Amino acid sequence: MTLPTVVDPGYRIQALMPKTQVNGFNGIAFDSQGTLYGGVVQSSTTYKIDKESGELTPYILPPYGGADDLIFEPGGRVIWTAFFLGKVFARGADGKILTLAENLPGANAIARSPDGRVFFTQVFMGDALWELDLSGKMNNRKIAENLGGLNAFRVHSDGYIYGPRWFKGDVVKVNVKTGKITVIADGFKVPAAVKFDSKGNLFVIDNKAGELVRVDIKTGKKQVVATLVPHLDNLAIDQQDRIFISTNGDGSIFEVDVDTGKVRTVVKGRLACPQGIAVWDSPQGEVLFVADNFAYKRVDGFTGEVHESTKGGAFPNAASITGETVLMSGWMRKAVEVFDAKTDDLLYTIPDFKTPLGMLMLDDQSILVAEAETNSIVRVYDKAGKKRTTVAADLALPMYIAPAGKKAVYVTEYLAGRITKIDIKTGKKQTISDKLRKPEGIAVKPDGTILVVNVGTQELLQVDPETGAVNTLVKHLPVGLFVPEGFFTLSGVTVSKAGNIYLTSDIDNVVYKISPN
Repeated sequence: MTLPTVVDPGYRIQALMPKTQVNGFNGIAFDSQGTLYGGVVQSSTTYKIDKESGELTPYILPPYGGADDLIFEPGGRVIWTAFFLGKVFARGADGKILTLAENLPGANAIARSPDGRVFFTQVFMGDALWELDLSGKMNNRKIAENLGGLNAFRVHSDGYIYGPRWFKGDVVKVNVKTGKITVIADGFKVPAAVKFDSKGNLFVIDNKAGELVRVDIKTGKKQVVATLVPHLDNLAIDQQDRIFISTNGDGSIFEVDVDTGKVRTVVKGRLACPQGIAVWDSPQGEVLFVADNFAYKRVDGFTGEVHESTKGGAFPNAASITGETVLMSGWMRKAVEVFDAKTDDLLYTIPDFKTPLGMLMLDDQSILVAEAETNSIVRVYDKAGKKRTTVAADLALPMYIAPAGKKAVYVTEYLAGRITKIDIKTGKKQTISDKLRKPEGIAVKPDGTILVVNVGTQELLQVDPETGAVNTLVKHLPVGLFVPEGFFTLSGVTVSKAGNIYLTSDIDNVVYKISPN
């Protein structure tokens, strides 16, 4: 891994952890030759995976390749769901990509029945089960809706769909003619995917518990086969009944021996797509809180050790801290979560934002939130989120917020390429600098100098708050991951009381520490 270039001679840089190869694995599947493939929604890429060595080879490139789930037909054609694009694609031996379904936000799980029919679902951005029209004429049949998040499922030899319901904590079977649902096993925390082996055994992964579970589909009896890590996403079983499991939380692939429960790491990951970051000057040293897209992460600012928490609702994109209170926002969940820095306990959740990005808790415990959809800064006064006012409007895609003393804040405006100072009480705006390109993360050094991640030039800049003068601190930053239009990754920066700067990379999936010499 090549480090970014530090321009300011007063600083040095290091990566706190090794690079993670992908932005969190999602759907995985075997073709008829026994080759394993894994889709990465966040980077719109699908990979071939050597199941012995873990070597990765790009297979379907952006913008099409973000397979949330995928299947292979006997002739070798691959069909996959593109979650962000709301489409289902197919690619044959000629390499041409055909759109089989569209205008279906959150296209998610897909499976093929023994008689060759194909079914898929929408989850998170929709909630429906469909039968796919394989002719390409897009006469797709809606079977059922409001299922509770039918995630990665399979069609059994009995003709029923068996699948997990993400939001219901159970595994169900679905009649593909009528859409009727029958619960066969419950008591899961967040069941994410199911697969059958060659003997008809059903295996389920629990995203939150990090468990691989065998389920008897006749009795509903459950048996934990192995405990892995949180944020498991999908599993695939080869012709020899070897089980492979993907994680979206850290970009790992594991193999589990069903007989012994032994786990082998095929691909090792740590951070999947780090974005927002906040530093806590704790009694034990500098602790980082990272919004890692699929998971809330705690990172040791000295060793780089990563701890993954499941106490929040996941899918965080921005982070901040005030005192010992951590904030995480998730634009897809439209919520802001409030945590205790000491314990990582979720204290409360504020719902119903319109694409929340950066946040800042003020001294009176009210919270400022940058809303992308309304191009405004909203102030929320209560834990339920009922009492809120607009502090400033008509911004050009506000991204992150940082304190500018007690009475004002700095905001990065992505589309305008500027840093704006906003009076919290009056909403009055003052331009600090308007010569930036796609500014995202913002923080304030102990001496008052502004730091900003200028994604458009892949630089970390220092800005004088009085004059607006800009100089480069670090260049050649691996930030600005490709995502489809209308979606975000939010490169973040934070600075400790000692002046250590921490910055996330959504391409190399690391945290950089930039320290004064």
